[in-house]
Amino acid sequence: MSKIEIDAVTAEFFGAFDNRDGKAADVERLRRLVLPGGVIVMTGPDFTVYTVEEFIEPRRRMLADGRLVAFSEWETSERTQIVGDIASRVAEYRKSGILNGEPFEGGGTKTIQFVRTPDGWRISALAWYDGP
Repeated sequence: MSKIEIDAVTAEFFGAFDNRDGKAADVERLRRLVLPGGVIVMTGPDFTVYTVEEFIEPRRRMLADGRLVAFSEWETSERTQIVGDIASRVAEYRKSGILNGEPFEGGGTKTIQFVRTPDGWRISALAWYDGP
């Protein structure tokens, strides 16, 4: 049952950024999916460490103001290890959309750490690397 719940939290995380077909992205749900005090890290040349709030706001704006439209990202493969009330997932993903009027596609790797809380599985940390 734990793996099914972790799969669902992961799918909901990826789905938070989806604004295809004119629907509004729901990045606000990240406050429920990621623990308060959770850490989100973007690796690469623009290495940045975010709190949940720091991560949400610029993405909410970009997904709502027309700069990034028809956007979605999805898992293509994953490895999840569960030990008691902790879990670790390494996910390969793809993404596509239209950024500043230009279509794009890409992908990369996310590593997600989960903990089981009284309210179910939640993300405690996430880091990602976008491939070239």
